[in-house]
Amino acid sequence: MMKKIFNVFMIAAAGLFVATSCGSPKKMAESADLVSVTCNPQVLEVVAGNIKADVSVTFPEDFFHPKAVVEAVPVLVYNGGEKALQPVMLQGEDVTENYQTVPEAGATISKTFEFPYIEGVEKSHLELRMTVLHKGKRIPFTAPYKVADGANTTYMLVKTGGTLAYAPDAYQAVIPEQNEAQILYLINSATVRPSQLKTDEIKAFQDFLTALKSDERRELVSTDIVAYASPDGKEDFNAKLSERRAKTASDAFNKKINNKDIAIEANVKTTNVEEDWDGFQELVSNSSIEDKDLILRVLEMYSDPAVREREIKNMSQVYTVLKKDILPELRRARFIANVEFTNYSNDELIALVNDNIEILDEEALLRAGSLLEKAEQKVAVYQKAIEKFNSDRAKINLGVAYLTLNKNNEAANALAKVSDKSNAYYNNAAGVVELRKGNNDAAAAAFKKSSLKEAQYNLAVVDILNGKYADAAAKLNGAGSFNEALSDILTDDLAAASKVLGNAQCQCKNYLKAIIAARQGKADAAKAALEIASKNEALAKRAENDIEFAKIR
Repeated sequence: MMKKIFNVFMIAAAGLFVATSCGSPKKMAESADLVSVTCNPQVLEVVAGNIKADVSVTFPEDFFHPKAVVEAVPVLVYNGGEKALQPVMLQGEDVTENYQTVPEAGATISKTFEFPYIEGVEKSHLELRMTVLHKGKRIPFTAPYKVADGANTTYMLVKTGGTLAYAPDAYQAVIPEQNEAQILYLINSATVRPSQLKTDEIKAFQDFLTALKSDERRELVSTDIVAYASPDGKEDFNAKLSERRAKTASDAFNKKINNKDIAIEANVKTTNVEEDWDGFQELVSNSSIEDKDLILRVLEMYSDPAVREREIKNMSQVYTVLKKDILPELRRARFIANVEFTNYSNDELIALVNDNIEILDEEALLRAGSLLEKAEQKVAVYQKAIEKFNSDRAKINLGVAYLTLNKNNEAANALAKVSDKSNAYYNNAAGVVELRKGNNDAAAAAFKKSSLKEAQYNLAVVDILNGKYADAAAKLNGAGSFNEALSDILTDDLAAASKVLGNAQCQCKNYLKAIIAARQGKADAAKAALEIASKNEALAKRAENDIEFAKIR
């Protein structure tokens, strides 16, 4: 009885083997449904111009005939064509070719396939076509395996026009000015000599004060009277001498210089400097004294006035020259008028651009250029600044204005003439030129040389194009731009992206809103946003094939 049961069991087992084993290469092809094929990701994505798919094929036990070869061809089928990669060759255990072996016990074979972006893959799928090769015959599997859908191209929405920045001007709305004159004293004296109040220098100073009355753009805000003692002699004596000179100089200013014909009232401040070492150093530096470098080294080495004086007097021949040519010029009092000049207003600058542009200096031209709304007008002003002053900043700004007008070749020509290639504004503009040409490496190199936040935003564009989405999101944080929202979507931070987009009504930003809503499964919100976005013909056409919206169509 036991033997009979055993025989029945063996017959059943043999039947099961026949049912599960392919038995021949032909049956392998006919039993394609026994093979399992998976892919990561299941929805393909274009990253940096490429589509990568990790495909795994699992052959069950007793499926792969030991004398068979299987040719597996990955094919991306898209709207308008297909792209096949080189086949993967697999062999049974008895085949002597140099292919990867699949044992009869079964195995999972994993491969990574990479396709270049081709227009039309937005609506596509990846399939694996397998064929059995045996004794010169090709036996195709009953059907290809659909591996994945594709392909997501959301990153290609990135705005690559670049964020532009004009080089700033140094134009001042109010310019501080000074006009001054001085009188000289005799050695150890605080008496103001009448001749000192009749010099051409004093007369010119008085004429300046008089002219201020009728000058609508200049206002006298204060006057400084500073009296000095030369740095020779005893310190305590010089301290008292400079005080007396301050008093006599103030009296002379009030009685003789600012007389009844001038009569300008201004805050007058009187001070004194005990020993004029700063003036001494300046006069020596600007002189032709033979040993002036030695004198200047003494000033640098010693800070004590007494030590300085002693060391300089030890240079007897030099000291003789100093007593004759330098020290007498330091026994003085200075009258300094502090004036504020009110520069051209914005309206005046714009009017002068049209009526009398020639009178504007470099800074005024650069400021005027910044005030003009139309890029064409800016071009004319910057060209004038280049013509008159060979201004590097104007060359940069001319390039930026051309970029605003999408005149990329003209922009490149203007920027090529900039002499300071280390300028942050130059490098940002030069990087935008390269970015628009598609020269991403050159663009990134330029942006990295610039410290501007605009350059960081532009570098983030290169990051997106290169598939470095997290890096891009970090650089764009706080920009409040379309590209910031896009980078958040690409890093799957949909909440951050929604916050950036806010209540934006433009078509491009609504396209991003539609993507966010679709990913969140909010079909109605996605369709509402798409309705706004589709007013843009290009976006409407894109949406038809965009896999982001596959689940809401």
